[in-house]
Amino acid sequence: MSSCVHENLFCVNVLINASVYVLLEVFDTKPAVLLVVDNPQMLKSMERLLDHQYGNLFHILLAESGHQGLEIITQLKTRNDIVALFIVDQRMPQMTGVEFLKKAMEVFPDAKRVLLTDYRDTDSIMRSFNEVKIDYYLTKPCEPPEIHLYPALNDILEDWMSSYNPPFEGIKVIGIVWSPRSHEIKEFLARNGIPYQWFDIESDEDRRLLSSINLTDSKHPIDNNSLHFPIILFSAGSYIIEPTNLQIAKKIGLKTHPNMAFYDLLIIGGGPAGLAAAVYGASEGLHTILIEGQAVGGQAAASSNIENYLGFPSGLTGYNLTRRAVVQAIKFGAEILSSQNVMGIKVDGQYRLATFADGNEIRCHVVLVACGVTYRKLNDVRNIDKLTGAGVYYGSSMVEALHYQGQDIYIVGGANSAGQAAIHFSKYARDVTLLVRSDTLAEKMS
Repeated sequence: MSSCVHENLFCVNVLINASVYVLLEVFDTKPAVLLVVDNPQMLKSMERLLDHQYGNLFHILLAESGHQGLEIITQLKTRNDIVALFIVDQRMPQMTGVEFLKKAMEVFPDAKRVLLTDYRDTDSIMRSFNEVKIDYYLTKPCEPPEIHLYPALNDILEDWMSSYNPPFEGIKVIGIVWSPRSHEIKEFLARNGIPYQWFDIESDEDRRLLSSINLTDSKHPIDNNSLHFPIILFSAGSYIIEPTNLQIAKKIGLKTHPNMAFYDLLIIGGGPAGLAAAVYGASEGLHTILIEGQAVGGQAAASSNIENYLGFPSGLTGYNLTRRAVVQAIKFGAEILSSQNVMGIKVDGQYRLATFADGNEIRCHVVLVACGVTYRKLNDVRNIDKLTGAGVYYGSSMVEALHYQGQDIYIVGGANSAGQAAIHFSKYARDVTLLVRSDTLAEKMS
């Protein structure tokens, strides 16, 4: 940390340790201090004092009434922001400070609470300690601030920041554990390297999170009791109910449409073979585009560890292999489209014409099909389709490993993928059992 940061901390006399300051800078987020005062003159005066003293570490937000304050904290919760401190005037019409804090605690229970009172408000002060457990009370007008405002707030904010954990700023997936579509979305995000946080709507703790979020469409509020899952919440507060992979891809910034109508080389399939072809074609100066229907990297991207890939004697994860290959292909100018499927190919004179599922077309000189393989399904097992994605998974399913911590896992198969999955799941599961038709693993496993 540069010395100027230390100087800033000391010159404003904020007794918050420097390591917490670094934490805030790294996560690029500022918690909020919400000031709720119905007197406009006093509101502006305190805003100026708070912004001067704490504006470098906190967003100073203002509300002229308790109702306006509740609207603000609802928006903050929807955006995944955090409130560090409420400073609330007790004597407000329509809603007192104590009444406001009761409701605010339901949304931000960990926020510190300071009540602004008149010297005559002895009863309110005692009631606030009992009803909303305020951390401190300040007698208006808090002048001079160096004596009657800053010392108390410094201690309160230092105490709050000592236990502050910045909120997860990525995507939230709200769904049901045994939902095949929820599994598909989690796997889609994971294989595309997109961090997300999973919330099970059937758990009490996660259901409370949803109840605190005001999901509304453009015209009407949505009844949380009649919602359809899964739901994806984005950091800016927007959301999609029962999204398609294409909708998710567009929202998270994956490329889904080509830049041109004609290419020298069109590659169908984004596994290791398709990515290698993209690198070789683009590096030779060919206008190259790769089309992947699910997630770039193919089945290899879902592997927890690959030890037999050329050039990596210590092994690497499928995600890291995919990431390196994608960077290399883009470096040479290849385009990579995600969540698009080629539905048809035909010859048009000296050119090839590929048609997407959305009706768009691309012309090219050469089409290279590198679509890989699909897993064989256990079709002869009764009702297996109903359990697919809901307890029965094809592939190593790295995204499900944490959900089965301490449970028993059965893996059907005896080749490389089964071995990798067994090793990976053994880090979480209580017991992992391989079901193998052969007498020995040596027959198919490297």
